[in-house]
Amino acid sequence: MPKVEFLFDFGSPNAYLSHLVIPEIEKRTGATFVYLPVLLGGVFKLTNNRSPAEAFAGVKNKPEYHRLETERFVRQHGIARYKHNPFFPVNTLMIMRGAVAARQLGIFGRYVDEVYRHMWAEPKKLDDPAVLRAALLESDLPADRLFELVQTAPVKEALMAETQRAVDRGTFGSPTFFVDDDIYFGKDKLRDVEEAIVAKR
Repeated sequence: MPKVEFLFDFGSPNAYLSHLVIPEIEKRTGATFVYLPVLLGGVFKLTNNRSPAEAFAGVKNKPEYHRLETERFVRQHGIARYKHNPFFPVNTLMIMRGAVAARQLGIFGRYVDEVYRHMWAEPKKLDDPAVLRAALLESDLPADRLFELVQTAPVKEALMAETQRAVDRGTFGSPTFFVDDDIYFGKDKLRDVEEAIVAKR
């Protein structure tokens, strides 16, 4: 079975939509996606890239097509729990560090599911510490311990290192996928990812 990796930032709606579809691919292929948190702002800085919202803000018809593509993807996969976050773009530094901390605490999977819920299913302003703390408590996650860990050097350095490593491997945005060393970018490449898994299996 090839190694399959999903490089994600909670601030990317396309990464969230990919997250909802990944279990279907895992079920069909028997593969397990390894989730790797990266800081998208850091990726953009290291690659001289910009978010689509910024890069295409003045391009006629491009934002409208992007919304249409998202609507088609949502319908195609029967996704019910997705809303535009009215606070977008949200600074994800704390919640991405939180993902690193959650892995240390052995609660990574639940943390990812719940933070994604609070970001894109029941949208909140998660770069507001008070809002984030309330969301974590609502999800029965150890808010105080997570807030403590995200301020520690090992957590900060781990996220920076993973982000740098992602760029060194060819990443320029999120969602990015690797099947062994083959890179794929964007939720629209999930079919190619699945085909690559089957071919390498």
